[in-house]
Amino acid sequence: MEYILHIAFMLNIYIMLVLSTNVTVMANLLTLCQAAFYGIGAYIGTLFLMQFELPIIIIALCVMGLSGLCSIIITLASVKLKGDYFILATLGFQMVVYTILYNWIDVTNGPFGISGIPALKLLGIWELQGVYAYFAVSLIAVLLMVALFAGLKLSPYGRALRSLRSDEQSLQALGRDVSFLKGSAFFISAAFAGLAGMLYASYASYIDPTSFTLLESLFIVSALFIGGTGNIAGPILGALFVVILPEVLRFIGMPESIAAPLRQIIYGLALVLVMYFRPQGLGGKEIIK
Repeated sequence: MEYILHIAFMLNIYIMLVLSTNVTVMANLLTLCQAAFYGIGAYIGTLFLMQFELPIIIIALCVMGLSGLCSIIITLASVKLKGDYFILATLGFQMVVYTILYNWIDVTNGPFGISGIPALKLLGIWELQGVYAYFAVSLIAVLLMVALFAGLKLSPYGRALRSLRSDEQSLQALGRDVSFLKGSAFFISAAFAGLAGMLYASYASYIDPTSFTLLESLFIVSALFIGGTGNIAGPILGALFVVILPEVLRFIGMPESIAAPLRQIIYGLALVLVMYFRPQGLGGKEIIK
């Protein structure tokens, strides 16, 4: 049962990451640095947990705020860039963050990572114990995100974000601040990725930079592409696919020497097939461009 709950917890983490990435895609911003914000949230959350005894909500708000503020760095540098140039800018940010996490040994302990991360505390008193508690907290976080993003999609702000994909110039002609819309979408996306990082760090009680590499960002984007954009169901289906598939493959009995390469081949093949036969993704409504 604990194994199943562990998988369910990781599924919730990836749903949060893919949903947060979907916000930037709504604003026509494809990003390759989501794992960077995931890592920023994990390390900031770790520092708060090891230095202060605060309730979950306080730490979560601090982590989300600081992770969102970090997104301003790339927003100021690249919000006026479009297409491939913007993607390259996010790629550069991902590499810079990973390099800092790997080499700033005084703060992050570099490649050795940080162990003994304390558990989260309810109201600053009761510690979360075991996978059951973390699954429940992560599920609550996912449900809140789903409700928030569903409301955001139907709001004037959400409609403005979607308009960026179809006709940015017309939206700008109507007097909307396009730079603000893009920057705020990046802030929201980074904030919730940071929240996922905080939950993961406390649950695992150990983090190191190898969990927040470019490959992780590509993994998250692949999940979004497979699931699709334009609604809530698409990102959830994509997260289900990339989390459940490896666990299914474990029971096939493949040799360890070929299991990892074969998994990558299956991911790549699935992505190609989905993009060919269903370019909007398994559950999405919009074609990803």
